[in-house]
Amino acid sequence: MIPATAIKVAALDSSFVSKSGKKTYGLGHFYNSSHSKAQTGLEISTLAIVDVDFNTAYHVSTRQTSEKSIDDAGTRVDEYLRHFTEDCKRLPNDIGYLVTDGYYSKQKFVNGVLAAGYHQIGKLRTDANLRYLYTGEQKPKGRPKLYGDKIIIGDVDKLEFVQQHENQVEIYTAIVNSVSLKRNIRLVFLKCGNRVAVLFSTDTQLDAKTIFRYYKARFQIEFLFRDAKQFTGLTHCQARSKTALDNHFNASFSALNLIKWHDRQQSPKRKTISISYWKRLFFNTLFLERISCNLAFDLNSIKSSSAYSGLCHFGIIR
Repeated sequence: MIPATAIKVAALDSSFVSKSGKKTYGLGHFYNSSHSKAQTGLEISTLAIVDVDFNTAYHVSTRQTSEKSIDDAGTRVDEYLRHFTEDCKRLPNDIGYLVTDGYYSKQKFVNGVLAAGYHQIGKLRTDANLRYLYTGEQKPKGRPKLYGDKIIIGDVDKLEFVQQHENQVEIYTAIVNSVSLKRNIRLVFLKCGNRVAVLFSTDTQLDAKTIFRYYKARFQIEFLFRDAKQFTGLTHCQARSKTALDNHFNASFSALNLIKWHDRQQSPKRKTISISYWKRLFFNTLFLERISCNLAFDLNSIKSSSAYSGLCHFGIIR
């Protein structure tokens, strides 16, 4: 599905799934980004492959987040980390980076990703505790000085200017020390007017432009959640058991993979994939086949005509 020469990264993120009832496995209080507050429902954690060149994501595995009262598995960060470390074996061997949002920028999670053989690219808070590395003259005796002044977010005088990207985004970088992560990181500071963002990579040799590009590509996993909820019935499962829910969630995302694979077979160079287009086309084609079957009408004689194609594409918005 993905060309061997394509640039690929892994992405991990979670999403809220609405669910009513009281006996469903994993039912708990989870953050719903659509309403910017915690609500009662389910949460799923999804690992995906992002094709950076083609700018789309493909599902690898999905696991349901459980409440501690149901499964004494530690914190949710432990669950997310266990999901990645166990399922990263399914990733292609040429993937070396995991891209996450700011929630996963925690020492426990970062250390686990590094132990699994991957580097992490993520986002830090704008008040993150960061220090410059000390490069001045050392005293002849005593412990060498490792760190310099604390970094004031927004002060770019000591940062290396990389370039001004599109939409007037200025990119700055430096190798610094993160107090919370307890390691040196590659800092990428983004500034656009009064708005700022702080990205990082545990690979200090990775250049800032690549880190920015990989982090932008991370957002494609959000489209997986959107398309699965809108078109492949992610939130429509009425089952309550753990196994049934797990099968449903993964089947919903796998359907997206098949649609994207079919789209790439039809148009290898097309980067914009409309799941709505293919769902409507498949439904119309199936509907015509059902009419043909029930009325004993042979469609083979008209399938090559423009009228049949027009019926298959009825109601489609491209």
